[in-house]
Amino acid sequence: MKKIQLVILLILVVGCNNLNKNQQNVLDANERINNDVEMYKNVWNTFLNGDTSVVNSDNFTEDVVVILDTGNIVGIEAVKAHYKQYLDGFSEIEWKIQDAFGQGDKLIKQWNFKGRHTGTFFGIPPTGNILNLSGTTVVTMKDGKIAKEHDFFDMKSMLDQLMKADGDVIFDGYQPVN
Repeated sequence: MKKIQLVILLILVVGCNNLNKNQQNVLDANERINNDVEMYKNVWNTFLNGDTSVVNSDNFTEDVVVILDTGNIVGIEAVKAHYKQYLDGFSEIEWKIQDAFGQGDKLIKQWNFKGRHTGTFFGIPPTGNILNLSGTTVVTMKDGKIAKEHDFFDMKSMLDQLMKADGDVIFDGYQPVN
């Protein structure tokens, strides 16, 4: 009888220990995701408030990638230059991360960007129009750093908002013939 009690006690101790390890793994994963989401929000809120220095090797992997349909942008300085187009192209910027959450090494960010188009933006000369653009970004994290971003938004809506200017808008020296 004592052997049976000892076996039962041993099973309970080992089972509880494994349960505690599993619970700890879940807690650790949740803490990592929460830390990643918080760091991510802080980086982009700081950047869009004008401090581009946060795009650095403390927050991004050296080979960070931004996925674009025209070809990927790779590396910290290239990513900084890409996103700096928003700071150069717009004034009166209002930036909001509406929601951000994650699982594993992936984060999902829902965002809204508003600003007045007062500078050249990816080759589009200033129109003075207000842009109100919402989208979603899928992010891959690696060791607490941003490794990849892929933005999804309605490009037609963005261009329609920018192009509703009075008169002709010239792209890179090309003006359509009426």
